[in-house]
Amino acid sequence: MFTDWAEALEAESLPLEPTSAQQLAAAARVTARTAHDKHDMTLLLDVLGLPTDTDTLTALLPLIPETGDAPMTTIPAAPAIDVPVVPLPVTSQVQELLDWASAHPAAAVRNRAVRITADLAELTERRDTEAAQREAEQKVAKARAELERAQEELRTVKASTRTTAAATVSTPIRAGAGSGRSREELAAIRAWARENGHQVADAGMVRRAVLEAFDAAHQAPVRKAG
Repeated sequence: MFTDWAEALEAESLPLEPTSAQQLAAAARVTARTAHDKHDMTLLLDVLGLPTDTDTLTALLPLIPETGDAPMTTIPAAPAIDVPVVPLPVTSQVQELLDWASAHPAAAVRNRAVRITADLAELTERRDTEAAQREAEQKVAKARAELERAQEELRTVKASTRTTAAATVSTPIRAGAGSGRSREELAAIRAWARENGHQVADAGMVRRAVLEAFDAAHQAPVRKAG
């Protein structure tokens, strides 16, 4: 906006309140540099509330650009700053204001629009990131709850299986089952059978014929009636 940075810095460094004669003079000089001619400068000074007396105008005339020079208000705009365009969660009024500020001839206004746009984009990204994080945490919590339920069901099934298995375990079969004899009795029967010419295995079932022969040989003799 300024061609004379010394003048710009001087105006920027002045205190805003109260408005001093030095401030008014600096503002008048800057205004004169943007005017087409004396009449245009007078109008600009009047609109801005700056002095338009003859002495002030005479002092400012040398600052008006020469005829043919483009006034400051018509110089080409500064190159646009490369800022990624992102969808912003703003109302149409705010978006229109940002568009207006982005096209403003003043670099300070354009830069502010860029900063606001970047801040909105950062806030939007942070909001989306936090929303995605909350959604992921909810999914994890739900998965953990389902896993705990499944583990509890598995423990219940295992406990039920053990109880059923314990209830259905049959009583161990005694050696020599089917004959109703103990192992000691069977051992004695096998020894007697071998002594009396019977063939028996060292283990397993003893043939019924051998059992009957053993029983018959060991029955008490029946006493005959006198």
